[in-house]
Amino acid sequence: MDDYGRPRATQPTLYVLDTNVLIHDPNALLNFQEHHVAVPMTVLEELDQLKTGKHTVAAECRQAIRLIDKVLGEATPEEVEMGVPIQRGASGPCGCLSILMSKRAEPVTWLPEDLNDNKIINQVVELKARRGGTPVVLVTKDINMRLKARACGVAAEDYHTDQLVDDIGQLSRGYHDMSGSFWDRVSKVETRQDHGRTWHRVQLTDNLPAVHVNEFILDEQGFVGWVKGIKADELLILDLHQEPLLHQEAWGLRPRDIYQALALFALLDPDIHLVNLSGAAGSGKTILALAAAIEQSMVSKRYRRIIATRSVQGLDEDIGFLPGTEAEKMEPWLGAITDNLEALHMEDESTHGSVDYILSKVPLQFKSLNYIRGRSFQQSLILIDECQNLTPHQMKTIITRAGSGSKVVCLGNLAQIDTPYLSATSSGLTYLTERFKDFPHGVHITLQGVPRSVLAEYAEAHM
Repeated sequence: MDDYGRPRATQPTLYVLDTNVLIHDPNALLNFQEHHVAVPMTVLEELDQLKTGKHTVAAECRQAIRLIDKVLGEATPEEVEMGVPIQRGASGPCGCLSILMSKRAEPVTWLPEDLNDNKIINQVVELKARRGGTPVVLVTKDINMRLKARACGVAAEDYHTDQLVDDIGQLSRGYHDMSGSFWDRVSKVETRQDHGRTWHRVQLTDNLPAVHVNEFILDEQGFVGWVKGIKADELLILDLHQEPLLHQEAWGLRPRDIYQALALFALLDPDIHLVNLSGAAGSGKTILALAAAIEQSMVSKRYRRIIATRSVQGLDEDIGFLPGTEAEKMEPWLGAITDNLEALHMEDESTHGSVDYILSKVPLQFKSLNYIRGRSFQQSLILIDECQNLTPHQMKTIITRAGSGSKVVCLGNLAQIDTPYLSATSSGLTYLTERFKDFPHGVHITLQGVPRSVLAEYAEAHM
């Protein structure tokens, strides 16, 4: 199998990359093993147009351009056209990179060239005819472009190197709901007490499907266990006890169900450095994260500040045109934060006054994603909302900003993706969930239900 997820071909394939592939993953050209990768001149022009500005896409474009320049190095024009070996350390060259130029003497086209997509497809059709028996494949995140290419007789595929699951139904929810009693499935158990905690080392008669470290086990009898070690059919489980979980409190907020209780438990645990909360709108992701963040910055003083950011389609383009400081520009986009602050202080005599007071006292900073890039945040709680709109590469860029003593909280809903060329399976939130499922300092919880109101719950189920 090669890195692109298919058996190695008997002869190298020529993959032509679209612009959105290099934006999605600036290192994409390194992931095609022994195959030939071609970048059309039209793609270079699009990258050049997008490389400047304050939008997050600009950074991806610049990184892709730098990598292309590094691979091509001092190659001659003839070598660039034929293909320059892609060096991969001590293993030597593997595959090659070329710039795709049109060879037509006159502009006879298969598709009208008023669109860059059409120009690229025409070039690939011509390349396929010129290359004879060499398989030529267009790789693009644009579904419509793939359809047009296939209509022109060109093989076209999605870029799926960083797509770890084919169905989001395969994703871990972070817990296992079991019918009956968990102990009916146990053949052997050793229990010990340690510093007021109860630990069980159990052997199961029936293995649970795909159990991972830091997942939770729930049964109908009220047992709540936290998986802290896995060895063959043996699990090391910390008994959490349901009542204390449901009576946790952060900034006056208590969980409404056991799933929110598990989320709040992870948010307040100093040994958990990454919390990933997913779920439908209104399931409590943001209010739980915000309450835990304020509790740990104002009361326990565990974090010096809260960095709140959000991925919203159009934010990076629009923020530069809004008046005011960065915080004032970000505030309209982070309305979910202030809305939830109001919800936390609904019982106060003056809710609006309380929110203004909290905002003036809490070390809460609204930052754009561009501000996050290139920074390192020490002893901070980094709250990232709408993570489903991030690519895996963008997600990695942000997660790696966490410095010493910091915690990252990622919130998202895979049913509400607004970014072009992203789907539930290729979203950075899905990638994060799958990649960190065995991380000993990370917890993922899929929240249930719509506790907003009876109306919202009915709408979620019937509309």
